[in-house]
Amino acid sequence: MKNIIDQIYNTSEATGDELLRLLNNVDEESTAYLHLRAHEKRLSVYGNKVFMRGLIEFTNYCKSNCMYCGIRRDNKNADRYRLDTETILKCCREGHELGYRTFVLQGGEDPFYTDEDIVTLVKAIKSNHPDCAITLSIGEKSKESYRRYKDAGADRYLLRHETNTKTLYEKLHPDMSYEARIRCLQDLKEIGFQVGAGFMVGLPGQGNEDYVKDLLFLKKLQPHMVGIGPFIPQQDTPLAGANSGTLETTCIMLSLVRLLLPKVLLPATTALGSLDPKGRERGLQAGGNVVMPNLSPTNVRDKYLLYDGKICTGDEAAHCRGCIERRIQSVGFEVDMSRGDHVDRLTQK
Repeated sequence: MKNIIDQIYNTSEATGDELLRLLNNVDEESTAYLHLRAHEKRLSVYGNKVFMRGLIEFTNYCKSNCMYCGIRRDNKNADRYRLDTETILKCCREGHELGYRTFVLQGGEDPFYTDEDIVTLVKAIKSNHPDCAITLSIGEKSKESYRRYKDAGADRYLLRHETNTKTLYEKLHPDMSYEARIRCLQDLKEIGFQVGAGFMVGLPGQGNEDYVKDLLFLKKLQPHMVGIGPFIPQQDTPLAGANSGTLETTCIMLSLVRLLLPKVLLPATTALGSLDPKGRERGLQAGGNVVMPNLSPTNVRDKYLLYDGKICTGDEAAHCRGCIERRIQSVGFEVDMSRGDHVDRLTQK
């Protein structure tokens, strides 16, 4: 297995057969070696910096009905909320004072917020904080809508593809189309966004062949960001009784993405911390270099429940920056509060 890992390290390339062979035969020793090589690769590109993004979850209404998601349309137990523009701008002001220079505006696919609302919001944030980057994560839109957001000043767009296996995607996403999701990602790239894709690990019915499809898809797409997190069931969804994905497999995927896409911005997600108290630290050690603490008002954080066991308080909060910094520093990394844009070319550091 070391030969395959070294090949990917040296060339950033692998065939589907090679990836499948690695995943089918990975053991404790080769996993440790994979993480080591991924760590070395991220150091060669970004050094030991971990970029911080302030996350604002501004609506948990959603028109979609994804089988795994706690804010799905048919979840009658969800305690719904929407943040108004002034509240969102207040979150940004507080975040800016704390040193954050990227704001991630995330929400369900909520038609309440029109394109004009999003454009107005983006322009207001940029007017108040011209030194900051804005990331949107609000689902599938038309190409024209995406263009309007970009023209208003949005810099990045996160849209995880969730799985690149068409049959699995459409089984998990009623009334949605795999082709439409892929089209959206292509539209975002064409418009000029820094684009984020990504997938879940441990979905019911998902296997190594599916992970290979995801990895090869990402290699072809060449996104600027990749979000990978474990599937964790939510009690009010059709998948409530399913098993969670594992921290171990998720970290393997993080390392492989780092080797295949050396320049990628790769978050160690909150979901990793929900599986293990040291989950996010392990994600950073596996090749991650982004953390997204929560800037949302404290009275709504526990309502944006995509999955059970989500961390909503304590050192997950963006306001407890010192707590987060100490955790990041404890595993040998340094917090970087800049915009943290994707590098245009490899640089040895």
